[in-house]
Amino acid sequence: MQDRLKEKEERLLQVLASLAEQTGKGIPIVVEGKNDVETLKMLGIEGITISAKTGGKSLLDVVSEVEKLGVQEAILLFDFDRRGREWTKRVKLHLEKVGITPNLTFWSELLILVGRDVKDIEGLASYVETLKSKIRNS
Repeated sequence: MQDRLKEKEERLLQVLASLAEQTGKGIPIVVEGKNDVETLKMLGIEGITISAKTGGKSLLDVVSEVEKLGVQEAILLFDFDRRGREWTKRVKLHLEKVGITPNLTFWSELLILVGRDVKDIEGLASYVETLKSKIRNS
């Protein structure tokens, strides 16, 4: 069991390191709220982060905000619940319409790794800590 946990932790840390690398290149991340932004910072992921559900933004406001950055790609990192999946689908479609490539790779990889255990991006930092604790104690 410990080997499986270590493998999961390594894979999760690889995904987060790769995400940090991409944001370091100037690719923005679109998340749901302020707490998601804070969680990403705690995980060492800096860069341009757009919070979709703050300040009464509409879906089109979010797409417009990404468009104003003049980027060709944006990473979508909404929650893993039903509403997060819906937002992912809708923002993806709207970004494609304006010629911006939505990157869902990180969302998909994280969903596979933590799907049952974490329902939102906000929970990632505590999940990583819990995983480390389980490995230490086993």
